Amino acid sequence: MLTSLAYIFILGLSLGYIFNRLRLPALLGMLLTGIILGPYVLNLLSPSLLSVSVELRQIALVIILMRAGLALDIEDLKKVGRPAIMMCFIPACFEITGMVLIAPELLGISIIDAAILGSVVAAVSPAVIVPKMIYLIENKIGTDKSIPQMIMAAGSVDDVFVIVLFTVFTTLGIGGEVTASGFTQIPVAIGTGLLFGIAIGLLLSAYFKRFHMRDSVKVVIMISVSFLLLGIEEKLKGTVPMSGLLSIMTMGATLLKSYPILAKRISPKFSKLWIAAEILLFVLVGATVDIHYAASAGLMAVILIFLALMFRMAGVFICMIKTGLNLKERIFCMIAYMPKATVQAAIGSIPLTMGLSCGNIVLTVAVLAIMITAPLGAFGIDMLYKRLLSKSCKPG
Repeated sequence: MLTSLAYIFILGLSLGYIFNRLRLPALLGMLLTGIILGPYVLNLLSPSLLSVSVELRQIALVIILMRAGLALDIEDLKKVGRPAIMMCFIPACFEITGMVLIAPELLGISIIDAAILGSVVAAVSPAVIVPKMIYLIENKIGTDKSIPQMIMAAGSVDDVFVIVLFTVFTTLGIGGEVTASGFTQIPVAIGTGLLFGIAIGLLLSAYFKRFHMRDSVKVVIMISVSFLLLGIEEKLKGTVPMSGLLSIMTMGATLLKSYPILAKRISPKFSKLWIAAEILLFVLVGATVDIHYAASAGLMAVILIFLALMFRMAGVFICMIKTGLNLKERIFCMIAYMPKATVQAAIGSIPLTMGLSCGNIVLTVAVLAIMITAPLGAFGIDMLYKRLLSKSCKPG
């Protein structure tokens, strides 16, 4: 496993640097590293490492979501209001609708299979979006209208919403019965996630004010509490739905609100941790990519992904109606809400393991969606934010 980790970091850093020099997202180099080292090309990663790949990707997600929370000013988010709430649901619904309308014709699958496919592909990737939005917040770009805050917060709720829909559609796909309680899981998971995050954020704030310790120790405690939140989510599964990832982000935002001096001190420490976590996350995502499946899907699957993205962008545009955003800023929101990676890597293979007839095509399209939208969205954000967003005029 240690040799595999050496390959991951050395080649991941190298290709990331090369892609940066080519004015392309470093993320693309990391994904390519995973594909090259993965079981479908050179097969240089040890089975023991791949067996804990899901847990390692979760660790990376915890780090970036905690960093996101520590940069997310709740007051800024309140200013956005209605569009932020709509962004949590509307774009995903539009993309799933697009899949249901188009996929049966292009791929010859049933409507329910198309719905399953749509629910896999529709989720945005916080691992791609969050670092980009944090950069904009730190450099006060687009923050006058809380654009990066809105995209960052809505993206985490979007994932909860889509994963619950995926559960509903796969239940239908295996001939199970879907009840109204299945849909009530969405607001309950969001509500319990927020409550847990706020409560623990306040407790940590009081604890850190009372007991003196090094900031590095505080970071370790926060990461450990984040892991416990994911464990609580797993334990409550089947009884009370909860979004552990949303709790983690809310915990960071609560700490920023209740103890801003500390939040601003420890945020750079999470930024340093992200350097290694980012490589690990995207290389392991790339390692899940089966290029043989991707090649077999052909042109129709690629066309389907782009057409579904058009539906998603239309949904984002509708969320921006009657807001103070100009056309350039609305276009930026549409592009920034495009990348997919982590959710697709996590759930793309589930229909196949469940024995559903659509399993292979769902996995294939999920892989292609990662390969197309993650670099395209990251590249679009990096290349266009200077042209489409304005720098904040507020002091400090």
